[in-house]
Amino acid sequence: MILKILAIAAVLFLVYIIFFKKNREKDIIKKKDVKYEDEMVECPTCKTYISTKESIVSNGKYYCSKDCLANK
Repeated sequence: MILKILAIAAVLFLVYIIFFKKNREKDIIKKKDVKYEDEMVECPTCKTYISTKESIVSNGKYYCSKDCLANK
């Protein structure tokens, strides 16, 4: 009786591995491919980190404020 239960459990485990584990691996790969829209960059004047969306761009450099841009 115990051998039958163990055999059924083993078969169910194999079915789980064959059909469902591949889907889980694909989800993990998709999560790794997510690109971030915003990036943190360092202000060359005051050395603080700011997001590229909130920064001021001048000559290819990202500044955190107009004061830092004026003091470059």
